[in-house]
Amino acid sequence: MPRSVNHVASRAKRKRILKLTRGYFGARKNVWTVAKNTWEKGLTYAYRDRRNKKRNFRALWIQRINAAARQEGISYSKLMGALTKAGIEINRKVLADLALNNPEAFKAIVAKVK
Repeated sequence: MPRSVNHVASRAKRKRILKLTRGYFGARKNVWTVAKNTWEKGLTYAYRDRRNKKRNFRALWIQRINAAARQEGISYSKLMGALTKAGIEINRKVLADLALNNPEAFKAIVAKVK
């Protein structure tokens, strides 16, 4: 009895991955093995970078808060410590947004904790 191969499904799987790799450079877009490896590696990078994105944004917020706080004559660490001591629960994302887009509100917060 001849070997049965589901060629329809295997071709569909290849087509699906080749469609996902459209726009890649060189053989990465049209050679099956290269495209599959590139696509799988891309999924790994995506997983890793979803976590790194959170770190990068936190670092950005801290830099923005530090810059605004130093203009008010206080360092970032002293400001965060004073906020905790004063019982003001405001996260870094909101604090950085205030420092950037609403400096008066940021000044008011710094004045309250000084």
